[in-house]
Amino acid sequence: MQEIQFIAPVALHDEMLRLRNEKQMDFLESLTGMDWGAADEKDTPEKLRGLGVVYHLESTVTGERIAVKTATTNRELPEIPSVSDIWKIADFYEREVFDYYGITFIGHPDMRRLYLRNDWIGYPMRKDNDPEKDNPLCMTNEETFDTTREIELNPDGTIKDKETKLFGEEEYVVNIGPQHPATHGVMRFRVSLEGEIIRKIDANCGYIHRGIEKMNESLTYPQTLALTDRLDYLGAHQNRHALCMCIEKAMGVEVSERVQYIRTIMDELQRIDSHLLFFSALAMDLGALTAFFYGFRDREKILDIFEETCGRLIMNYNTIGGVQADLHPNFVKRVKEFIPYMRGIIHEYHDIFTGNVIAQSRMKGVGVLSREDAISFGCTGGTGRASGWACDVRKRIPYGVYDKVDFKEIIYTEGDCFARYLVRMDEIMESLNIIEQLIDNIPEGPYQEKMKPIIRVPEGSYYAAVEGSRGEFGVFLESQGDKMPYRLHYRATGLPLVAAIDTICRGAKIADLIAIGGTLDYVVPDIDR
Repeated sequence: MQEIQFIAPVALHDEMLRLRNEKQMDFLESLTGMDWGAADEKDTPEKLRGLGVVYHLESTVTGERIAVKTATTNRELPEIPSVSDIWKIADFYEREVFDYYGITFIGHPDMRRLYLRNDWIGYPMRKDNDPEKDNPLCMTNEETFDTTREIELNPDGTIKDKETKLFGEEEYVVNIGPQHPATHGVMRFRVSLEGEIIRKIDANCGYIHRGIEKMNESLTYPQTLALTDRLDYLGAHQNRHALCMCIEKAMGVEVSERVQYIRTIMDELQRIDSHLLFFSALAMDLGALTAFFYGFRDREKILDIFEETCGRLIMNYNTIGGVQADLHPNFVKRVKEFIPYMRGIIHEYHDIFTGNVIAQSRMKGVGVLSREDAISFGCTGGTGRASGWACDVRKRIPYGVYDKVDFKEIIYTEGDCFARYLVRMDEIMESLNIIEQLIDNIPEGPYQEKMKPIIRVPEGSYYAAVEGSRGEFGVFLESQGDKMPYRLHYRATGLPLVAAIDTICRGAKIADLIAIGGTLDYVVPDIDR
């Protein structure tokens, strides 16, 4: 169980600033909205009640990790100080909490909903809210708001409501998405242009929001597993690995070494699968049709390997205590054939695309993200490593059998589109190295531990993370000892990437937005959840 320090709202901002400066907690790993319910006369003195937030922090300097929480018992006008001036990603994280719980963050510059419609009534993640009652199916288009509000705290303790216009009357604003192939899903960007130069981007999320975190609260633990494959569907194995690992850690379940090997191999095959699709989609975005076919040709070989054991896209493979079925008899043979094949053919990708003068001119020096901004936005994965940030969860917090294999963390320092591209191409080769070290050494043993028919997780708070295809995928679980989670929150790999896109794109050309979006490599269902 994770120990979480409580800080009263009145002291929150000062304490968070102290942690940032003195403890060097420069990485806001996760921010989770919570509803601990209304006060009850049967409550013990230490029982936490109210609406609040759990923060997971990490220092990229010392590696120290801590978690803190805060809460307010005022359910009519819940207010908590914003930390968006300390960590840039808190801008989007706090908007998400406002959207779901109605908590207003004092000092936040943009208190708009992030996912739900502007005309949505209520806050659906509250325990006392019935979303269906006040929100019948609505088939009309919502109005787009060009104004936002900031709640400021005056020196005398009173509150001032300040309204700000997002775009002025004189600004030329165009829509890119939600129906646009280069937004990689139903993501809508409102882009303010001066000629071809981008001056500002307003990212609109939520077009494929399915309420997965709300659904989790009414599902048993085995039932929640099915939904993780439908988040980042190019990291299905990894997502489900994180959830199973979190539940197993909470229950004190030790899976067999065979399962650890299988999960690690599957995660790395999934990473290659994802990076090949990244290559194909980026090539298509930039007009390289032949390169697009190369990536799909070789990705198909991985999907064929997957299909024999679990499935091609929606895997449903990891379970609490193991995996759904043992490896197919052909698995080891086909993986061992794929490794030399992929190593021998990767040069084709570099010959046709990496060295292409058009591809290089579209990516080199374009969309630069500094290391400081990557950390402040929480842009993990290939995006963070392309900016010089060693953020690989497999190295920071080893899991599976990553502590038994020798592999390099691919780091570039340029922070541009080309560096983000090269990180992923190099990671394909590194994943092959990891698989090669494991494939002949899979130990014998059970592929599934014996579990009780009804799984109950001990009361407490738990966090687990894996290195997904796009960065750190985290799972925060709060249990009250029932057969269903009290709160199950996913740290999306893609939300920080979209949060940073305004910063990355300012001053770039409109055509650069396509290359930048392609190399950030976000997946929209993972963001919208």
